Amino acid sequence: MFKIIHKDKFTKARAGVIKTAHGAIETPVFMPVGTQATVKALSNEDLEHCKAKIILGNTYHLYLRPGMEIIRNAGGLHKFMSWNRAILTDSGGFQIFSLATLMKVKEEGVEFNSHVDGSRHFLTPEKVIGFQHELGSDIMMPLDECLNYPSTKDKAEESLALTNRWAKRSKEQFAVSGLRLAEKNARRTPHTENRKPLLFGIVQGSTYPDLRKKAAEELVSIGFDGYSIGGLSVGEPKELMLEMMENAIKYLPEDKPRYTMGVGMPHDFFNAIEMGVDMFDCVVPTRNARNGAAYTNEGRLIIRNGEYSRDTRPLSESCGCIVCKNYSRSYIRHLFNTEEILGLRLTSLHNVYFYVHLLDRIREAIKQDRFLELKEEFKNKVF
Repeated sequence: MFKIIHKDKFTKARAGVIKTAHGAIETPVFMPVGTQATVKALSNEDLEHCKAKIILGNTYHLYLRPGMEIIRNAGGLHKFMSWNRAILTDSGGFQIFSLATLMKVKEEGVEFNSHVDGSRHFLTPEKVIGFQHELGSDIMMPLDECLNYPSTKDKAEESLALTNRWAKRSKEQFAVSGLRLAEKNARRTPHTENRKPLLFGIVQGSTYPDLRKKAAEELVSIGFDGYSIGGLSVGEPKELMLEMMENAIKYLPEDKPRYTMGVGMPHDFFNAIEMGVDMFDCVVPTRNARNGAAYTNEGRLIIRNGEYSRDTRPLSESCGCIVCKNYSRSYIRHLFNTEEILGLRLTSLHNVYFYVHLLDRIREAIKQDRFLELKEEFKNKVF
């Protein structure tokens, strides 16, 4: 399911391909975040224009709204949202710990009040995997505990032990619920190929190198289709984030994809890919777009600023997106200043296009052993 196509001669960067039930994904890859079955402000046609091959959904949010019964009735998440390419679903562990209230963490799972209506819920690792099978996810994440920064070592060690016990249970449930779903699908549509989803483990351990090492080694012993590095970009200094990332990567197998969760500034991509990371997701391109920030090959610009009121150039003259082909900075600034929704949509579309194509550029540079050359080109650009 994962093949390395080319390794950069001068770094640990690599170009590869992940095979999923909904198509092959070339790596390194950026995955736009579609938490609630939509990438904010963008249609599926927009995402196809951006050439996004995989998007991210969130099990916690979809479990609360619209609920599993509605998605089940639609035939799974792909049909519900009319998206025929790959979907990775996060377990929602981070959202449970950051959004839910009156939360109680137990060995069995997590009890919490919904941030939507206050209703009480109890999710276990097994339920979360079962839900993702029903969603029809191409890549699944197990339930994990994501700590805030800073955390004491005692708390981080206790949390890591629980997360890895949950990971083992998730792996066991993955096999059970996957078999049940395959049998059900075979009864409905006999003689069709059963397309198996993938399950990734999540390396936690806060900001403690020895715990990151322990987390990675234990997950590898359980055995997953790929490995994610979680618990980063939660307030820690950038240098510490990169140190923990590197510390986890060196204990992960080279022949499996590596995914850094929630890390998503352009300079972060270069640093992580240089270490051997393959996959990224982040809300930055759409969230910041809604505040008027546009990311370009020349750096970031704040389109609300008065300096763009008479600027008839596109957001970026080196960009091939339909926004830059058809609209000026002056016009988009006008949309923001008059609070027209189109401004949010155009800037979001441009940013997602830039992010997806930046990773495309990096991938091609790796294949040509020009990764460091491209990294140097972006070195002094302000994002």
